[in-house]
Amino acid sequence: MKLPELNEHMLLKVCAYITDPVTTTDELIPSGETGSFRSNPMGLAEFTLSRRVPEYVGKAKVVMNYEKERKDGGCPEEVQRILEKVHSIHGYEKIDDQTIDLSSTIYAVKPGDGSAREQAASCQKVLGGWANIANEYATKRYRSNLINWGMLPFIIDKGELPFTNGDYIFIPKIADAVKNKATSMKAYVVNKDMKEFELKMDELTDDEREIILDGCLINYYRNH
Repeated sequence: MKLPELNEHMLLKVCAYITDPVTTTDELIPSGETGSFRSNPMGLAEFTLSRRVPEYVGKAKVVMNYEKERKDGGCPEEVQRILEKVHSIHGYEKIDDQTIDLSSTIYAVKPGDGSAREQAASCQKVLGGWANIANEYATKRYRSNLINWGMLPFIIDKGELPFTNGDYIFIPKIADAVKNKATSMKAYVVNKDMKEFELKMDELTDDEREIILDGCLINYYRNH
């Protein structure tokens, strides 16, 4: 499957919300029965978070299909309603909806502990994921795997979160933030209050920024 480049703006739906102190790689994508699906990315992705958040795959697929329908010229009613709220944010009233990519995300306190299997990240991307939001990442390897699959490793400060499971989050000018080496960016919970909050991201190398902008490491190699 072809993975797109990072678009100008990002709209995320929280499809898993994990408050355990640590989320292991094996919880993100279990070992054992998944071994026979290594050459079948979508088949393997069916097991994502199956032992921890079994409803995640179904929710992520809904978002992925919403985005496919939108890119094909339609717009599901729920997405249209969310985009109308995005347009209510001062400064973003007239942005082109095609500069916004809709995707799924997971929130976990400290994800990625354990083995370095890249499938823990790739399966989320196959299901249309573009980011993780965490208080911290358990391992440098898991964070690197997210980046290599074009996913943004966002960090949010510990404490009460401004969003919850099922919320939409709008992150404007995300491509510019990556290009300009930003380590802090504005985000909005898309609800009646349109609450603004801060997401952070540890510094990226030049290559890591290019990989995210290109959409994944495969695209990066193809483009360079």
